[in-house]
Amino acid sequence: MGGLALGSAFDSKSGQMIMVALLLMIVSFYSGTLFGNNAPLYVSQLPYNSSSTPSSSPDIPKFTNKVVLTCRSMPLVIPETGINICPLEFNEYIPCHDPSYLDTMLPKFDLSRKEELERHCPPIQKRLFCLIPPPKDYKMPIRWPSSRDYVWHSNVNHTHLAEVKGGQNWVHEKDELWYFPGGGTHFKHGAPEYIERLGNMTTGETGDLRSAGVVQVLDVGCGVASFSAYLLPLGIQTMSFAPKDGHENQIQFALERGIGAMISVLSTKQLPYPTSSFDMIHCSRCRIDWHKFDGILLRELDRLLRPNGYFVYSAPPAYRKEKDFPAIWNKLMKFTTAMCWRLISRKVQTAIWIKEDNPSCLHHSAEQKLINLCDIADDSKPSWNIPLRNCVQYRNSGTSSSKLPSRPERLKVLSESLSKIGINQDEFESDTRFWQDQVHQYWILMNAEESEIRNVMDMNAFIGGFSAALNKLPVWVMNVVPANTNNTLSAIYDRGLIGTFHDWCEPFSSYPRSYDLLHANNLFSNYKNQGEGCLLEDIMLEMDRLIRPQGFIIIRDEQDIVSRIQELAPKFLWNVESQVLVQNKEKKMETLLICRKKFWAVL
Repeated sequence: MGGLALGSAFDSKSGQMIMVALLLMIVSFYSGTLFGNNAPLYVSQLPYNSSSTPSSSPDIPKFTNKVVLTCRSMPLVIPETGINICPLEFNEYIPCHDPSYLDTMLPKFDLSRKEELERHCPPIQKRLFCLIPPPKDYKMPIRWPSSRDYVWHSNVNHTHLAEVKGGQNWVHEKDELWYFPGGGTHFKHGAPEYIERLGNMTTGETGDLRSAGVVQVLDVGCGVASFSAYLLPLGIQTMSFAPKDGHENQIQFALERGIGAMISVLSTKQLPYPTSSFDMIHCSRCRIDWHKFDGILLRELDRLLRPNGYFVYSAPPAYRKEKDFPAIWNKLMKFTTAMCWRLISRKVQTAIWIKEDNPSCLHHSAEQKLINLCDIADDSKPSWNIPLRNCVQYRNSGTSSSKLPSRPERLKVLSESLSKIGINQDEFESDTRFWQDQVHQYWILMNAEESEIRNVMDMNAFIGGFSAALNKLPVWVMNVVPANTNNTLSAIYDRGLIGTFHDWCEPFSSYPRSYDLLHANNLFSNYKNQGEGCLLEDIMLEMDRLIRPQGFIIIRDEQDIVSRIQELAPKFLWNVESQVLVQNKEKKMETLLICRKKFWAVL
């Protein structure tokens, strides 16, 4: 979806290009064409009736919402003045990755497994229940594709990455902006050259990653996601993730750039992605000890890789001969060989294995007691909060990625995973046509320019029809399949799309202000009567945390639910932009609500 021309970010004219780009950005800023409206409405931290409150000025809209640190009450009470606003210092609050809560839990964690970096959601009554403010001097994000290379400094006001990774060209400071040259730890001269080399290594110098059959990539420990950014011109979709650790705010940088990413870590639980979803898994100095814990982390990669998929490993054990690196390499070879992976290339600073589709080899390894074969897994269940399994899944040749076409043809093909969940060809084609029509109507109702929207989340994605309908727009979509439903995410990946499992009774693993558009089709009714923590107001609060200022929220649901959301929207500082009756897929009328978050800031 929406790519850029693949070329070096380090040519001889780079200085001139940077200056020209900066000039264009300044001109566009003042003309309002690149960044949109950068003027927030203000909420004062002073008492509302104070004579010194700036909102008493007739030129500034008055808000009754109070700036008060507020925790979730039981039962929930919504103030008449509107949802309280958290103090400014909570502008990066991520409930399930909250350091203050994690500090109280440290004695319970296995620190050798980095368990503290996993999701740990506080009890409901310890979660904040107030609107997360933007940071001081927050500006509307730079629009794609300029955002690939530049973001506002004040929107991610952290200098640590630039200080420790500037020499590897992750990110540099440039006055009011952050500049991303496209480098990484093992590709400091630019991702394009590195990606070209990987293509040569996977094809025996005869092609690129596309001809190697790579459509979807999992980037482990992605940094600021430059690898993903430069795969887009090849039509390759990447799920990038990294933990919230010492490399502060790397995922926030990625999302601010308009690149798909989320907070996650490979530790003690399965990653929230379905089995056999990726054609390539990439680790460039991803800081994971693959050789430890009897190879269990590698076995999770084996679960996620499609047959004939690749594991790309760019790290010191692949090329250095001193210290304990040779011993680590030998362990890696032992574990990968036992899983019937074959090393196909090892040069410069990178090693690449292929996961061969060889059931007889797996049986032989099991007979030699080199691996344990997993019991037959029920793939209809989402991979959510499931402990890692120290076994290798038996390969079903019917899931071979060779049977799936490349993008964009893959979007239109009824895959085996769709048939397994009872979707036939007529239903699939009907769903595809329905969402193409709905997306067209959405853009008319939102009255939005294409460039206004880059980061999109479908909060109840089903089989990915909404995402597929956005394919020709310059957006990327995080398709979320709720954990209390059947696994339709495998079908979404088979269509060449990306996404994750999630339980909306808990906050999502992302930074505030991550998305330009949230789509909630029958999401609230799916969580009806789920009890405390899953109330309509809880999900609305999480939506407000995830959506950017001036971002759009599209809600389709039962009439009583939509009416309640419309009633509550002003208390969340949302404008109700449109409310219309539309036909759903069953040809029944339902209410479509389009809200837009106000751009406000705390004085």
